[in-house]
Amino acid sequence: MSIGRFIPEDAFKVKDSMKADTCGVTKVLQEDQDRTVVFENLNGGKAVGNLFSTRTKIATAMGIKANGIVEHVLNAVTSPKDTRIVDKPAFKAVSLKKGLMSLPIPKYFPKDGGRYITSGLIVSEFEGSRNISFHRMMIMSDDRIAVRLVPRHLYTMLQRSKTKGKELPIAICIGSRPETMLAAATSLDYGVDELTVASAMCQTSFGKPLDVGKTDNGLYVPADTDYVIEGRITLEETKEGPFVDITGTYDHIRSQPIIKVDKIWTSEDPTFQLLLPGGNEHYLFMGLPREPMMLKTVRQAVPRTHAVRLTEGGCCWLHGVVSITKNKEGDGMNAIMAAFTGHPSMKQVIIVDDDIDIFNDREVEWAVATRFQGNRMLRIPDAAGSSLDPSSKGTTWKVGIDATRQLDMDIGLFKRAEL
Repeated sequence: MSIGRFIPEDAFKVKDSMKADTCGVTKVLQEDQDRTVVFENLNGGKAVGNLFSTRTKIATAMGIKANGIVEHVLNAVTSPKDTRIVDKPAFKAVSLKKGLMSLPIPKYFPKDGGRYITSGLIVSEFEGSRNISFHRMMIMSDDRIAVRLVPRHLYTMLQRSKTKGKELPIAICIGSRPETMLAAATSLDYGVDELTVASAMCQTSFGKPLDVGKTDNGLYVPADTDYVIEGRITLEETKEGPFVDITGTYDHIRSQPIIKVDKIWTSEDPTFQLLLPGGNEHYLFMGLPREPMMLKTVRQAVPRTHAVRLTEGGCCWLHGVVSITKNKEGDGMNAIMAAFTGHPSMKQVIIVDDDIDIFNDREVEWAVATRFQGNRMLRIPDAAGSSLDPSSKGTTWKVGIDATRQLDMDIGLFKRAEL
């Protein structure tokens, strides 16, 4: 089964032929990001964008309610489940003889360094540890890719492999179910297998684990993936970028590793998943998996923490909101510090009471307007922040706003008038 089963019946279909290097898909996807779009002939193949561009779409595909996603992921992180190996995985239906340049991989913005894989999950293993994570990948030729690696788990595996003079075998998965995508974007300890977290989510919702199949280079990947590209991260590097990242601005050009492609597999009727850079779907799959970690760390400081959210206005990365019920004065400040621990890339967080809907930006701003004074702001200078923040110069100032009502003041002053 492929991601085609998640495409709604009312999806907007683009039947006209589209070239991959014209940036044409971006204009269509940006017109209405709540709308799923199927490109029936993108560079000769089928592709889909805005597939999981809202919390409701993600939740529906996982068989849960939208307000339960964070707890669902957090429970899976704390109680992972084994995957199930299948002998004939769906992704091995077809072994493509064509190269990368023939695939429906688009160029998204005019100044991008090339055509980019944006929804690709890289599976890798080294010395008994498995990792699966998101990475942007710039197509260089039919069998070469420049991959952006930040200093996290895959980067660590590559460095360890390099010390032995070896290339690192990988598999790139495109067209994955949302449980796998969320797990791949979640910050876990080195050596924790993200596929077991995805398997726990599948087990909870559907009563069965995540199926995995073996690639020819010995890696286990989700069985129902539409495209699986086998290859190796080599010891060579090249210039990667520019690329429009989550803030909607162009990221820097960097020297990055080169992937050499050995084989391309597809399911019987594959759909290439497009993830619009700087779009809502990008926001959600980058930011939403950070929310469970924030919820966990804030609850350790303030037991009655109800919900956390990384806001769309803050690119679901740089700004957050947390809802708590205070037991004592000072819980708001403790929640601020804990939230920054849970998501170190965040540079602003607002703490509100439990009567404020954190998914309603107007209510959050109302809480700041009516319950906050400047003396309850925490400012942290010269902290490590996100490299994706264009205003940052290596370090960033972090700001925490305690917009909870003060416990020693009349509660009636802070409630809206009702009939």
